[in-house]
Amino acid sequence: MWGFYRKGPSGFSGASTAEEVTASVDGHGLVAVITGATSGIGLETARVLVLRGVHVVMAVRNVSAGLDAKAAIVAKIPGARIDVLELDLSSIASVRRFASEFDSLKLHLNILINNAGVLTRNCTLSCDGLELHFATNHIGHFLLTNLLLENMKSTCRDRGIEGRIVNITSLGHAFSHPKGICFEKIRDPSGFSNYTAYCQSKLANILHSNELSRIFKEEGVNISSNSVHPGVIMTNILREKTAVAALFNIIGRVLCRSVEQGAATTCYVATHPQVKGLSGKYFANCNIASPSSQALDAELAKKLWQFSLETVS
Repeated sequence: MWGFYRKGPSGFSGASTAEEVTASVDGHGLVAVITGATSGIGLETARVLVLRGVHVVMAVRNVSAGLDAKAAIVAKIPGARIDVLELDLSSIASVRRFASEFDSLKLHLNILINNAGVLTRNCTLSCDGLELHFATNHIGHFLLTNLLLENMKSTCRDRGIEGRIVNITSLGHAFSHPKGICFEKIRDPSGFSNYTAYCQSKLANILHSNELSRIFKEEGVNISSNSVHPGVIMTNILREKTAVAALFNIIGRVLCRSVEQGAATTCYVATHPQVKGLSGKYFANCNIASPSSQALDAELAKKLWQFSLETVS
């Protein structure tokens, strides 16, 4: 636990809160899209970014819950600029609709936070015939990012401000299958455990982030792409009441950090001046950390990118 409170080079630690790490941030004029922003760290991330002046677009599966979340934030932060748009990341069609609706808002885009995620009881298929964890946690975010990229690139060129993409992962990425990504299980997950499927989707989040960073550097684009492990937090990702959720319910009060602490690293990487120019990094406790060796596999990242492109097309 001592390491949790120890401040790293950034001056922050795992005990820092989202408000603390953004205290010096002025987000006025910035626009951010946050997926899964109705509860947990997504909601806290939205609240804190709005508090710092950012115009937030909440990309949510449940619009009613999204509007309630917006109302709660506006009640405490008068003048908050928030839009709520429907997004079901498990559906390719829904992702495309969201991108079209976002375009219709005529907003520029500075920050994209791919936060939403699921951990279900079983390995089921999405409406597109993909293993649900992979479809929601990776493919949906992969497509969303690609569809919003031109907006972010033009924003960078026109306004001279670095764009930032933040992919939320978990420690589960280190417990993925020995292959890293079992591509043969994406359309036929029979015999695949739900936890292994979840872990490979979280590994995919880091690989996606790293490959994006490589491409941006190659193209000379002023956009950073980083991945974030928020820590162990009691959130709605455990709503399916799995065995893992039951275990967390028992030990959560002792080992889990608060939502305010859990959203800190996301908000730090998305907005803090210290992160400017840093890309292709993995952050934990508001500092650069080291992911698993699989997460650093450049060839696997390229293979995943190609597989993802073929899947969404």
